[in-house]
Amino acid sequence: MSLFGGKGRRDEGPQGEPRKAKPPATPAHREPETKTGKRSTENGGGSVANIGKSIAIKGDLTGNEDLVVEGKVEGKIALPDNELTVGNNGDVSADVHAKSVVVIGKVSGNVSATEKIEVQASGSVDGDVRAPRLIIQEGAVLNGSVEMTKGSAPAKSSPTPSGSTPPLSSVPKTG
Repeated sequence: MSLFGGKGRRDEGPQGEPRKAKPPATPAHREPETKTGKRSTENGGGSVANIGKSIAIKGDLTGNEDLVVEGKVEGKIALPDNELTVGNNGDVSADVHAKSVVVIGKVSGNVSATEKIEVQASGSVDGDVRAPRLIIQEGAVLNGSVEMTKGSAPAKSSPTPSGSTPPLSSVPKTG
């Protein structure tokens, strides 16, 4: 007899047949969200490193995971296969190269990405940017030149087709 008045043993079915083991009930596993609202498994390494707002680093940063900078970084940042996010409190004085760069805070230095660069409304970039895709929200600040290339191949210089607007660098200054 079982504890709750049932007949038979706990591991037997209604007619004394062995019960099949049920898989343990576990809640669905969810990766925690990062400050950008994305799951950490979206990158190859499956993790996100954070530099807090009280942290200051001078030197070269390299790695194989996404990075969120909320503190101060001076030097060089190289994350060729991952995303760099410069958070609202982030202050980066460095040349940056990553697969994808999101600027919410401040970057002083050249920024290059193999996929995209995004400067959000509160973001500021003082330096040249180079990426195949560039997103600049209203209110964002970008002081520098922009080079948009397909993939990682350098942009080819081609003559301006007739009837199209010439590049800004060849427009004569008036004044």
